[in-house]
Amino acid sequence: MTTTFTWAIANLERETADGFVYTAHYTVNATDGEAYSAGAYGSVGFERPDNLIPFDDLTQDMVVGWVKDKLGEEQVTKIEEALQAQLDEKRAPTKQSGVPW
Repeated sequence: MTTTFTWAIANLERETADGFVYTAHYTVNATDGEAYSAGAYGSVGFERPDNLIPFDDLTQDMVVGWVKDKLGEEQVTKIEEALQAQLDEKRAPTKQSGVPW
């Protein structure tokens, strides 16, 4: 089964004077097309760029790109691998609890 990873922006923190976004809060949801899903939440901070994009002109895809760039390819892969491991465990559990009676 193919896993779909969906990155989204949950919230942005910005300066009111010029709209500079200094923190992005993101979510990553993993689904396998069946009944299994897993999710993660995180935040990243940004340095002030030389050229600000007006706040009202920002798109979710744009900010997700910034988040992934800030995290780096290795960390993005680690997040997605951890979510995949959670899905795999749900699909075929390696541990259980209970009593035999």
